[in-house]
Amino acid sequence: MITVLSGGTGTPKLLQGLKEIVDSNDLTIIVNTLENDFFSGVYVSADIDTVLYTMSDMINDELWYGVKNDTFITHERLEEIGCPELLRIGDIDRATKIQKTQLMEKYGLLKACEIQAENMGIGAKIIPMSEENSDIKIITDIGELEFHDFLIKHQSQPDVLDVKFSEVKPSEGIIDAIENSEAVIIGPSNPITSISPILSLDGVREALKDTYVIAVSPIIGNDSVSGPASKFMNALGIDVSAIGVASLYADFLDTIVIDNEDDDKEVEVNQIVNKVILTNTIMNNLDAKKNLAQIIIDSIP
Repeated sequence: MITVLSGGTGTPKLLQGLKEIVDSNDLTIIVNTLENDFFSGVYVSADIDTVLYTMSDMINDELWYGVKNDTFITHERLEEIGCPELLRIGDIDRATKIQKTQLMEKYGLLKACEIQAENMGIGAKIIPMSEENSDIKIITDIGELEFHDFLIKHQSQPDVLDVKFSEVKPSEGIIDAIENSEAVIIGPSNPITSISPILSLDGVREALKDTYVIAVSPIIGNDSVSGPASKFMNALGIDVSAIGVASLYADFLDTIVIDNEDDDKEVEVNQIVNKVILTNTIMNNLDAKKNLAQIIIDSIP
């Protein structure tokens, strides 16, 4: 059994490669829920839905959000009648979100994800990091912003001064999944807003210390491959580099994968983490995703 810690962009690319070389039934994916919220009356769990769509081959992998070839009739009509949405939600995607909202009311988020994964023919176990409502605030030079306002309304442009998120309890089964895994893979998702919230859950870091853990750095050189991770790391005083990523995970990390371009940082990273793997981490096609996934699997002792 392999467990993956995931956000909603970089890690799903890796999941596309992993599911080609590993039996999906042997995968458990723990997904960030920090950014979940209600929009237009439906519960939006963007990272969870991205993982669901990735594992069911439905993902719009141009945007890494929503369903490929979706339509936007409802979204456009809402705008026409004076109810514009902050998020651009497709019609098929909206149906998934409506179903999840209804299932949550009856069973809770964990069971809702289990039912949806089964309905989509997904063999992997997908676990939301928490069933509790959470909140994240981005403190910027223009004031305190909700995460989606920062990301979408302001296009991640404001300078970030701090990032604050609420503490929540882990979903049932998370600690067991980590403890019973042959390895835990920390995907190349945002270390601050996607991975750190999972690591902050009670018992997670302690469980990781007793498990083989390999992480893929989402930073190449001094910038993130995608998204505003570099802004968040800089705001928290963390070096925006593979070195900074390694330091965030230093207390439990066994191996880190960094990009070939960061060969000048290998020695310093190796002072933090016992094993450093240099390879191509840009996943711009399926072969690259499979190659990276295979390197990770081959590293497992």
